Amino acid sequence: MKAVGIIPARFASTRYPGKPLVLLNGKSMIQRVYEQAQKADLQEVVIATDDERIRQHVEDFGGKVVMTATHHQSGTDRCHEAYSLLGQTYEVVVNIQGDEPFIQPEQINRVLQCFAQPQAQIATLIKAVQSTEELFNPNSPKVVIGAQQQALYFSRHPIPYLRGVEQPDWLSAHPFYKHIGIYGYRSTVLAELTQLQPSPLEKAESLEQLRWLEHGYRIVTAVTDLETIGIDTPADLEKALAFLQGMEGR
Repeated sequence: MKAVGIIPARFASTRYPGKPLVLLNGKSMIQRVYEQAQKADLQEVVIATDDERIRQHVEDFGGKVVMTATHHQSGTDRCHEAYSLLGQTYEVVVNIQGDEPFIQPEQINRVLQCFAQPQAQIATLIKAVQSTEELFNPNSPKVVIGAQQQALYFSRHPIPYLRGVEQPDWLSAHPFYKHIGIYGYRSTVLAELTQLQPSPLEKAESLEQLRWLEHGYRIVTAVTDLETIGIDTPADLEKALAFLQGMEGR
């Protein structure tokens, strides 16, 4: 299966402007993501940006980069434009978050393995929720899955609701999963997704993947035991630096 990894990278982040170029122990965040992605079973990895500073930086460290438009509302749209600019055909496109410098190649490969199922149109990762704090954190979307590992619904609220069980006991009474924000798409499906209009559920929860479910697309999930550390704010950067120092100190 021929697959390409695309890493959307915007400079003008609302919560953390310029974060792709932020240094973690002397190496930029976007370079760390790129190098991790290159270790996965991908035939090509490319960074998609709308900023000249990021383009220049990627070329300086020897990475592949394409310039995309500034108007994109989502990483999915930016991925599609970047894919169309490559001039090559791939069966699967993997959208790798540009703010997760510790993404593991095994996680990317788990997404790719989902496409061994002919019915898989979109694939993503989920992880068992480990704490009550995580379960009730609206910034950590949860997901419920069906008998064939297909996503049934995503929510910022804990799902399912456990009737008759006190909330502090929910984790011990039922398995809950959180969503890890990496996506794989069949390239033909990716083109279709960019033509969809925002849906009511998407607007209610502010979760793009609900648009796809509302329009009948099948999202297959794979469970990972590996944790990811996304960097959305300067405070997150401090946590990431501590994590990195711990890794390098082993």
